[in-house]
Amino acid sequence: MTSPAIEHATFVIERELPASPRDAYRFWSEPRLKQRWTSCHPDWTVLEDRHDFRADGSESKRWRTPEGAEQTYRAAYLDVVPGERIIYAYEMGFRGQRISASLVTVEFVPSGAGTLMRFTEQAALLDGSGAQGRRMGTEAGLDRLAEMVRAGVAELH
Repeated sequence: MTSPAIEHATFVIERELPASPRDAYRFWSEPRLKQRWTSCHPDWTVLEDRHDFRADGSESKRWRTPEGAEQTYRAAYLDVVPGERIIYAYEMGFRGQRISASLVTVEFVPSGAGTLMRFTEQAALLDGSGAQGRRMGTEAGLDRLAEMVRAGVAELH
């Protein structure tokens, strides 16, 4: 069986957030806040969830789908400057096979009374699923983050 061709993609997604860069950054750095916007499959069973958010730290998650397949996510934080930027590399796996590897930069730029969050991903997609699907999934997650920032700015203080 031949592996699908590797598809390389780079995309940038921006969101205006009604919070300071420091508070917008907290939705990435604090496990309880990050879990609220990244949990998009309520029917999946969480098998592992580790979050060591710091430069040289790592994050790993493992789930089981209702059909019994395992999905994995492993990230290594390369550069973390609170309230300014996060740079991390991550890989995703499905059924024991690596399906992608990416480098991500998240920037928090002051913008008026809020923050412009700029998410840049450089991905190598290994399973033939296509970059459009990855971008759409990432946009949906960042939309959830923006909604939660809008709804939760008061509870941050």
